[in-house]
Amino acid sequence: MTKNKHAAFLLSALICLSGLSLSAQRKSKNKSQESAVATAPFTSPKLVVGIVVDQMRYDYLTRFWSQYGDGGFKRLIKDGFNCQNNHFNYAPTYTAPGHTSVYTGTTPATHGIIGNNWYDKDSGESVYCVSDDTYNSVGTTSDAGKMSPFRNNVTTITDQLRLHTEMRGKVIAVALKDRGAVLPGGHSANAAYWFHGKDEGNWITSTYYMNELPKWVADFNASDIAISYKKPWNTLKNINEYIQSGTDVNAYEGLFEGEMNSSFPHDLPALWAANDEYDLIKATPYGNSLTVDFAIASLEGESLGADAITDFLAVSFSSTDYVGHKFGVNSKEIEDTYLRLDADLEKLLNTLDVKVGVGEYTVFLTADHAGVDVPSYLKDKKIPAGYVDFNLIKEKLNVFLNYNYGTVDIVKNISNGQIFLDHKIVKNLDIDLEDVQKDIANELLSYDYIDRTYTANQMKQNSYTSGIPYILQNGYNQKRSGDVLIVLKPNFISYSTTGSTHGSPYTYDTHVPLLFFGKGIQKGAMHQKTVIPDIAPTIASLLGIAYPSGTTGEPIVEVLK
Repeated sequence: MTKNKHAAFLLSALICLSGLSLSAQRKSKNKSQESAVATAPFTSPKLVVGIVVDQMRYDYLTRFWSQYGDGGFKRLIKDGFNCQNNHFNYAPTYTAPGHTSVYTGTTPATHGIIGNNWYDKDSGESVYCVSDDTYNSVGTTSDAGKMSPFRNNVTTITDQLRLHTEMRGKVIAVALKDRGAVLPGGHSANAAYWFHGKDEGNWITSTYYMNELPKWVADFNASDIAISYKKPWNTLKNINEYIQSGTDVNAYEGLFEGEMNSSFPHDLPALWAANDEYDLIKATPYGNSLTVDFAIASLEGESLGADAITDFLAVSFSSTDYVGHKFGVNSKEIEDTYLRLDADLEKLLNTLDVKVGVGEYTVFLTADHAGVDVPSYLKDKKIPAGYVDFNLIKEKLNVFLNYNYGTVDIVKNISNGQIFLDHKIVKNLDIDLEDVQKDIANELLSYDYIDRTYTANQMKQNSYTSGIPYILQNGYNQKRSGDVLIVLKPNFISYSTTGSTHGSPYTYDTHVPLLFFGKGIQKGAMHQKTVIPDIAPTIASLLGIAYPSGTTGEPIVEVLK
């Protein structure tokens, strides 16, 4: 080999070795990058969908299981994670504190939403959880849009997503009820929309979010979608197959105005005018269908889940609550409502599959509270239950107040199972506030149907760890709650003798579903107890974002991959 050929050969070999070295480095770098992606301590779905079903008991999953299709509740459970022993860990169990606790990861003791309405100790008036006269309605000339989340003291998981993404991740909240949209949306939502019925039938919002409706919302309102549900409500399936509920006509169900009995079908067109027109839709499963229609329109109108930055769609199904209150948890109306909701969920999931992509979104489903069976029905089945008239309690208490303090004005308000005292009068009478609280609590304990009482001082001074006092303490906000807390006996309610209600610390009001599904979620189930405030930190851990500011819950580690 000549000297020139030898030099050329060595140069060629060096180039080849250099190329191999560079190639090896690139492969090593690529593997390192792939490993970094694979081991990232978070998951980035394109969209998180939070679903709250108003007044859904856990046993609705099991009672109606054989009637459900494969694409709704069954899909969420079979391909997702089922927390079977999930409870609210506070009382009172109402819609507003329920939605707020789901999204803040804490309880009313911290977030301050202690009811749907409550007595405001500063103004001396009752306030509504989301009412705010500093803002105006958008989409209606009524006052139905004068709302904001300002009474919530802490951030939500939706707020934290907005902050984490430098406000690039969108948050849209949708519900028939204003509080079911405003509170999940948090303080920084792009929009919250709710349905204003009456003679309008429009989705509306507040100037807190915007000054005019987006074109897609205006187009939806201008369409015939809402009015298309002005049709008779008959059962989805043959009513003879509805064996997981009571008889169609009974004494435990309420009636729409103009009905002679509660039997199917319910003729909505004939009942329309007497039942506030579009408001009638809310009290039927068609309200849930309308909510899905609008939620799907929001997916398209807002391009949710269209890029790599996580968006959030909060959807609350309110009609289940209206139907439960009207007809009760053992009615054929409830059974039909959940079979139709199952179909609506399937429609929503199928749309997400197409619009966002299978495996590209994450869903959780829970409830804002559950509900008691109709006490008049329970009584007929020889189960201890009944009704309490707080007006009679107030009359009896007034006798006690006059005798002991010379005035009934020492009590300013009785609401949400709490008694609010006038602290100025107590001070002027030169008596100790703690003594007054104790005396009134002991007096109330002697009344029929009151199971137990607690004072504000007990809530402040003790640290309960279990049982009903623990549940009450989590619902007790020092600045907003009352002086004496009342717990009725199990299955005793202050309500009409037809239909169901909620609010107590008992398991029939606290045990609700909690399902996780989709990207980053394990398949499985657990019987260990979880609580509502665990939801937000679980989603935060999934996304790798900061917890809401008041979080007291813990991530459910079994849920996450």
